[in-house]
Amino acid sequence: MPASSSRSSSWRSLAVPSASSVSSSPSCRISVDRSCPRTWGTCPPARACAWKMTRLLLGVTLERVCKAVLLLCLLHFAVTGVLYFDVYARHLDFFSRFNSRNASRAPHAGANASAARPRSTAPSCSPPSPSLRPDANHTATLPPLLPCQDVPPGLVGRLLIEFSSPMSMERVQRENPEVRAGGRYVPPDCQPRQRVAVLVPFRHREHHLKYWLHYLHPILRRQKVAYGIYIVNQYGEDTFNRAKLLNAGFLEALRDDPEYDCFIFSDVDLVPMDDRNLYRCYEQPRHFAIAMDKFGFRLPYAGYFGGVSGLSKSQFLKINGFPNEYWGWGGEDDDIFNRISLNGMKVSRPDVRIGRYRMIKHERDRHNEPNPQRFTKIQNTKLTMRRDGISSLQYRLVEVSRHPLYTNVTVDIGKPPPRPARG
Repeated sequence: MPASSSRSSSWRSLAVPSASSVSSSPSCRISVDRSCPRTWGTCPPARACAWKMTRLLLGVTLERVCKAVLLLCLLHFAVTGVLYFDVYARHLDFFSRFNSRNASRAPHAGANASAARPRSTAPSCSPPSPSLRPDANHTATLPPLLPCQDVPPGLVGRLLIEFSSPMSMERVQRENPEVRAGGRYVPPDCQPRQRVAVLVPFRHREHHLKYWLHYLHPILRRQKVAYGIYIVNQYGEDTFNRAKLLNAGFLEALRDDPEYDCFIFSDVDLVPMDDRNLYRCYEQPRHFAIAMDKFGFRLPYAGYFGGVSGLSKSQFLKINGFPNEYWGWGGEDDDIFNRISLNGMKVSRPDVRIGRYRMIKHERDRHNEPNPQRFTKIQNTKLTMRRDGISSLQYRLVEVSRHPLYTNVTVDIGKPPPRPARG
């Protein structure tokens, strides 16, 4: 067979030669390390073809790898573009609604219409059109605001909460210029669905109150809540009674504003770590503080209702408010949970990733020792809830004072009854 035919046949059928076939060729033993890679003519045909095939396979492999990397890059840019477009579309939608709302108010500006002109433009001297002339029998009315969205667009999500930085009331006041005296706020750009009173049982916790106000005011404003903050301060130095203070705060808040239809009950040392934990009332009583850092961000037990909770006005009255007979620490939140269950309602909670709270560390307060009778009282909720609650509340209002960031309500709730003698 001619040599050319032999080479063609080898090209069609030859695979990469094995090490044994290469080492068996006498001429390739000399040029396998030097001549064959450099000069194709000095190598036998089988060796040359094997080297060509190796280079060809390497080239094809590199080409495929480059194509795969290019495809991954294109996919990455496509996904990134979609995400950025989604964020941009949301912001564009927000600003377009904001601008359209301002545009709808512009015709009613009246005397302020000239202030909207560019500064470089001289005011017109032509007489005002009949539609802009003041009419004694006609008063300009602004269009009604739209209801606030269920999920406000300005929420941040997870927050960084720390208590090491110095804090003062003056700083908190500078950070919240929109808050009116008494700790009142109403969203200016939408109609809130509820009016919320935030009630905080209090005594000798001024240091905690600064941090609590520092975080809560911005959170509530971003949530588009119409709210007022009431610090319910226990007068005197007798044993602390958290639940009875909240009962008194409920009545005093309604006396201040009868339009309140939602009540949030919060300890002063608990700060939410996520502003998507919306402070509002729901169809069922709400437990907000379900994952505190002191409990490892877990619910300590299924019936826990402590820390921060919320009830509508009708829900609060349905359970006859909170018990008045829990003097000292503990028990009242379990009694409230029992009242809710016994009245045919269920406790609702946010997602555990959203209902996270940080607690300001502190020592146990004086005159707030654990209540030794709490376990017995919890077992008798069904017998006591109709006679012990908002219907039997007695207290004396000592003072109501409006501060720039909150309303202070000081009440005298009396003293605990003498404990029965043992034995």
